[in-house]
Amino acid sequence: MGVEIERKFLVHHDAWNILVKPNGKDLRQGYILNDPAKTIRVRIAEAKAWLTIKGITLGASRLEYEYEIPIVEAKELLDNFSEGELEKVRYEIDYQGKIWEVDVFSGDNDGLIVAEIELLSEAEDFECPPWIDVEVTGDKRYYNASLTTYPFKDWKD
Repeated sequence: MGVEIERKFLVHHDAWNILVKPNGKDLRQGYILNDPAKTIRVRIAEAKAWLTIKGITLGASRLEYEYEIPIVEAKELLDNFSEGELEKVRYEIDYQGKIWEVDVFSGDNDGLIVAEIELLSEAEDFECPPWIDVEVTGDKRYYNASLTTYPFKDWKD
């Protein structure tokens, strides 16, 4: 059984903008099933694609199963079955031995920058980088699946 333990944070824009960072990857993702109890996501990141099934989030944990799929099939699934899509650029930043995935959203979610860190347990200690602003782990508005149906532009400020 696959379990994802992930904490989510907003990023301070000024600190992020001056940070020296690696090249990001363009991501396109959409949801074949977007239900509060479970999601089925298709993601394309450059020349690779995945089908991901996620369960309901309890605390910072949820069941997650991810499978690499042919990119041609991923495009077909997104084009024909997606209930909602989003686009973003993902940066992977190593800080204090942990990888932070920072997503800079575009389109209807433009202006939103979210950082995620995967942990081995919910009690694991870690240090936040100086560009981290506030934790939003339990706030459903920041779930990617939610951003496809209730985008940032509709509720920011």
